[in-house]
Amino acid sequence: MEQLLEYRSHLLNRYEEATRQFCEAVETAARSKVQNETSGWNAHQIAAHTRDVEKMVYGLRIRRTLVEDDPLFENFDGDAYLAAHYNPDEPLASILDGLAASVRDAVARLRSLPPEAWTRPSRHETYGSGFTAQTWVERVLAHVEEHLKTVSGEQ
Repeated sequence: MEQLLEYRSHLLNRYEEATRQFCEAVETAARSKVQNETSGWNAHQIAAHTRDVEKMVYGLRIRRTLVEDDPLFENFDGDAYLAAHYNPDEPLASILDGLAASVRDAVARLRSLPPEAWTRPSRHETYGSGFTAQTWVERVLAHVEEHLKTVSGEQ
């Protein structure tokens, strides 16, 4: 049990750190006006996408898994969502502040949980059952790290 608690603590620390690194990398990339050649999105679009997915996909899944009995989650199409909701005039600072605040709130909530809350189950309409609150935390961290690599030029 001690190793699991250490893993979760490290997971939350890395989630905060990766978000901080992502925000710094986006600010640098935005200043250089770099367009990402893989996705076709610029740094502003990647930031908006990362913030929105953190809040409305993985963050929502974490919150609902913690309070509902075995919730079912719909699939999310990030490209379609960005196409329908992206605001190129939204200040980058607002996007990054929103992302950082959402992560801070999520981490504070997760740090206060009893160990058994991390294993509450949920389901996904495409991928089936077996998704726990911990799974969604691992996935949101992977998502932030994926886009950190993109904006910092590691992909």
